[in-house]
Amino acid sequence: MCKINVVIVDDERSSREELKLALSAYEDFTIIGEAKNVDEAKTLITTMHPDLIFLDIQMPGQSGFDLLEQLSQVPQVIFVTAYDQYAIRAFDNNALDYLLKPFRTERFAQTIEKIRVKREEMKAKEQLSSQTKQIFLKDGEHAYFIQPLSVYRIASAENYSKVYFEDKKVVIKRSLHQWESRLDPAIFFRANRTELVNIRFIQQVKPTAGGRLELVLQNGTVVEVSMRQSVKFRNINRI
Repeated sequence: MCKINVVIVDDERSSREELKLALSAYEDFTIIGEAKNVDEAKTLITTMHPDLIFLDIQMPGQSGFDLLEQLSQVPQVIFVTAYDQYAIRAFDNNALDYLLKPFRTERFAQTIEKIRVKREEMKAKEQLSSQTKQIFLKDGEHAYFIQPLSVYRIASAENYSKVYFEDKKVVIKRSLHQWESRLDPAIFFRANRTELVNIRFIQQVKPTAGGRLELVLQNGTVVEVSMRQSVKFRNINRI
């Protein structure tokens, strides 16, 4: 089960303590911060990027709704309120759930289950998206729609890059840095200054003189790994 990082936003200390106590019963939830007003919460959320916030609606100065309007990226939200009339507006703001103060243990357990189900759904969608997302490549008169995972190597050539997939090589005007920002770093490893390698195509890892590594791909291509990236590769793969 995936870990869920939580921020609690409530102007009342007793309410924050109640939530912390309730969450302590669930090992997959980690509280990474708490705030007592909108200004503190905005700074904390933009810095820590939590997966979930428990958000009080009525707070002095600015409300929980005001906070959400100020965030460029909004995490999953559980509204916490003492006033039932806010419930409809809470769901208009795409809240995952809301809790009425004081909440019962059984009701809190239902909220936790909603969060877990939603997180698993989001994770599945992200994985599906990364696997089915297409890349469009054009090389002269030839054009290709390919899956990112079919690419086994990308090599830079100044402002251009050579993209290797299946038995083909396509040269396009895109830098290696642009590829890195687009591709999944858990799959595409920067072997050296000029090459990205899809780790799923690595057939063998060979140590060389001086502590460097060579990556032998399934088609026999050998990619030399820089000293710095050799250390990183060893650390990632514990070799």
